[in-house]
This record gives sequence, C-alpha cells and structure tokens, in this order.
Amino acid sequence: MTTIRVLVVDDHSVVRSGLRRVLDAEPDIETVGEAPNAERAVFEAMEHKPDVVLMDVVMPGKSGIEGTPAVLQAVPETRVLVLSMQDDPRT
Repeated sequence: MTTIRVLVVDDHSVVRSGLRRVLDAEPDIETVGEAPNAERAVFEAMEHKPDVVLMDVVMPGKSGIEGTPAVLQAVPETRVLVLSMQDDPRT
C-alpha cells in the first residue's frame, strides 16, 4: 500500500493537532510534519519531502498563497492543498 506523506501548515496549534489526528487515523496517510507559518513550511518541506502540503491561507506574516511558491520551489514534486475557513458571513 502506498502511503501519502502530509505536511500540515496552520498558525493555530489546535487546528494542526486536530488535522494530524484525522489524517493519521487513515491507514494510507502519514503526517510527517507541522509548521506554524509559511516560512517554516519551506524548511519542513525540505526536511520531510511530503507528497502533499496542507496549507492554511490566512496566517500572520506570509499567507499560504504567498508561501506556496517557495514551498514548490524547495520541493517541486510536492503538491499543495489549500485549506481555509472564514468566519465572516460577508465573505
């Protein structure tokens, strides 16, 4: 069985922990790392070479959108899945 290696990037530790628990419950998914921001995501991606980076959009500093090109430049074979939640009913 092929295992999908995932890096979780979100500025909220509770969200990272929850996503990790959900992902790790799947037999074919392994969470290989976490990052609290887009800048750290680049280093974690280089170290762990994930198949998928689960990237939050809204984070302090660089957004997930701004950080994605740096992740893809560091690890071109990875794929980025963007995750976002807006609690403003106007958006």
